[in-house]
Amino acid sequence: MGDEKKIFSDVGEKEVTSAIVSGFAQDFQKYVFSDVIIVGGGPSGLIAGRELAKEGFNVLIIERNNYLGGGFWLGGFLMNKITVRHPGEEVLRELGVPCEEVTPGLFVTDGPHACSKVIASACEAGAKFLQMTVFDDVVLREGGRVAGVVVNWTPVSSLPREITCVDPIALESRVVIDATGHDACVVRKLEERGVLKVPGFGAMWVEKSEDLLVEHTGEVHAGLIVTGMAVATAFGLPRMGPTFGGMLLSGKRAAEVALHTLRDSK
Repeated sequence: MGDEKKIFSDVGEKEVTSAIVSGFAQDFQKYVFSDVIIVGGGPSGLIAGRELAKEGFNVLIIERNNYLGGGFWLGGFLMNKITVRHPGEEVLRELGVPCEEVTPGLFVTDGPHACSKVIASACEAGAKFLQMTVFDDVVLREGGRVAGVVVNWTPVSSLPREITCVDPIALESRVVIDATGHDACVVRKLEERGVLKVPGFGAMWVEKSEDLLVEHTGEVHAGLIVTGMAVATAFGLPRMGPTFGGMLLSGKRAAEVALHTLRDSK
């Protein structure tokens, strides 16, 4: 261990730890109040975050897992091919994801390629992320408007009951977007509080589901927008199964609705 050739910079453990802690703290402080908080880092949440961050808004995406992308990585039945129905392929091509038309109006691509491109595009636009962070509750203001979320570390829920008294924290925002898939966690919390009645999603019907999902994407309560599969749960729409064009276009639609709210509230 004496005369080895030096390859890497002369940086030790304390500098590495300091860089992690200070970098995280700076970002976290900045996003205690955001223009938009998106709960759920699947394809619709990532696309909505990308579109809003591109417009210069502060966007924080909260994800309960340690990875982003949701089912977009895997496609259907753990076979990592992603299908999109026209015009969903236009979003893939916008992101530089190659796809093949296998039958008129149906396109297929590799899940890892598509997912990594969507994640990278959200990062490059300026969206920030909190992973291993679980949604716990909503922040409500005058008139019942949703004004933020209450979160905790995901592992807290796995702790033994006698030591789970770990208080969550609140993060405020001008707009919250529920992109938590069929769970529709934010919407369900409002139902739990008697604010909304949630019918739940219906049986699979691919031909109808994606059109209805994009059509119904929007504000479901003051300050709260639903996107992706959360829309199906919130409005009782049929599920769509392993096709993702509706997810991508719903994310774009959610961003458009949020933009109107953000600009009107200036």
